[in-house]
Amino acid sequence: MGQPTVMLALACCVTVLPTAYSKDETPADSDTVPVAFAHGGKFKMLYDCRQRPQSVLLHHRLYIVYNGDAEPTQNDKGSAYPMLIAYDTPHRSFSKPVRLGQKHSSDHHYSPIIWADEADYLHVLFGCHKTPGTHLISERPANNGTSEIAWRKGPQIAPKLSYPTVYRIHGDREVIYYRTDGHTSSWSYRISEDNGRTWTGPKHDVTDLDSKGRRDWSAYQTKIPSSDGKHLHVVYTDYDDNKNSPDPQRFFNLRYNQLVSNEWKYNLSYVKIDLTTHVVRNADGDVLKTPIDIDYSKAKCEIWDTQCRGAGIPPVISLEEDGEPTFLHVLSEDDLKTHRYHYVRRENGEWTQTPICESNHQWNSGYLVRDSSGGIHAWVVVGEGYLEGGYMDRHGGGRIEEWVSEDSGQTWKKRRDASPDSNRYAGWRFNNIQPVVRPNGSTVDGMLLFYGWKDKNAPEATAFLLHEEAEFGPGKQTSTQR
Repeated sequence: MGQPTVMLALACCVTVLPTAYSKDETPADSDTVPVAFAHGGKFKMLYDCRQRPQSVLLHHRLYIVYNGDAEPTQNDKGSAYPMLIAYDTPHRSFSKPVRLGQKHSSDHHYSPIIWADEADYLHVLFGCHKTPGTHLISERPANNGTSEIAWRKGPQIAPKLSYPTVYRIHGDREVIYYRTDGHTSSWSYRISEDNGRTWTGPKHDVTDLDSKGRRDWSAYQTKIPSSDGKHLHVVYTDYDDNKNSPDPQRFFNLRYNQLVSNEWKYNLSYVKIDLTTHVVRNADGDVLKTPIDIDYSKAKCEIWDTQCRGAGIPPVISLEEDGEPTFLHVLSEDDLKTHRYHYVRRENGEWTQTPICESNHQWNSGYLVRDSSGGIHAWVVVGEGYLEGGYMDRHGGGRIEEWVSEDSGQTWKKRRDASPDSNRYAGWRFNNIQPVVRPNGSTVDGMLLFYGWKDKNAPEATAFLLHEEAEFGPGKQTSTQR
């Protein structure tokens, strides 16, 4: 690979042969039962849609990374390690989890991500929050049949990273999209053409909402590449971070007639990046000047004025058969404690929003995917009453439900409750539903990850894998979500 080898401690080798389940784990006797595979997790044990991927399926072996082995701290945040576990898909069995690093942290942003390059080397990146983080590369390709993975230090990708997301793109390259520093900093990307040895970026960052004197404006963003890997679709919410203004009325919400906080993110804006020319366009195809500031964003990029209705989490993205982006977005409604999921798409040149179901928190992170027959599946987090109180609860959580539309998103019907067993996990909350992906970024049919917890403060979360090969086997779902 052309990089000096740095052998890590023994704890950074993982046995990936099938092993027995622990006393807290249950084999997948039913294809529809989520299986617990990791314990001792803290807040955002598996991350929300801003930071991906946390799994990669390579040669019938699924590698999953997460925050685990957490210990309580005085501030109730818990301190956790970046962890790796492997899952043998034919045998439906897990390895023993191992630590990827010897440093633990209470910063939930430090959660790891994982991907595989074109030569089947695994990469992990963790410890990213206004920091370069730690980039590790496997000593050998993951397809050589070895029962252990040894890691060496990879090159630094950027001076500072927050919310990194990595995808395989056109031309045997990888792109990493990230925030460059703190809340009000820019969002940008870098591309590697040599399996992660070097990374280069565009001349100008994509967005920098406060760059034209509009102090404290910020964004939260999610992104996926086009099906051919030549473009990157980016959707974002905007918000006034209001840390430096002497005027507290900047946080006054006219819809709800009250002062709020920077917890609430508003509106939806969209851009499409050409990953070869670095040209950025809006939904109408107009070429944009970058970096995009808040006024320019509202004039050129905004696709939904939510009229003071707010969210915490930005939407997830799925692509229609023609490559057009669609979004699953949770948004406040009658007050700041009532919420609803919406399906957002463009029809006849106009952006349209259709309600799906009620939710119980502005930070409930779902998932959206299409099947080969044209059905749209929205995996959502729901609950009775607004979830509040406790460190583990502060970013939402509830039951996992699947809702389906058979008429291009016009109407929706609940298909099932997909939460873990209600008797065994009575009183638990679940969140951060995410797909399992292949090295090329396409999603794996019938496999989802999420995490759950019971105690509202203790770092004792559990991660789950839903593996439904019998129902959603190869060819039964499309990969338009990427």
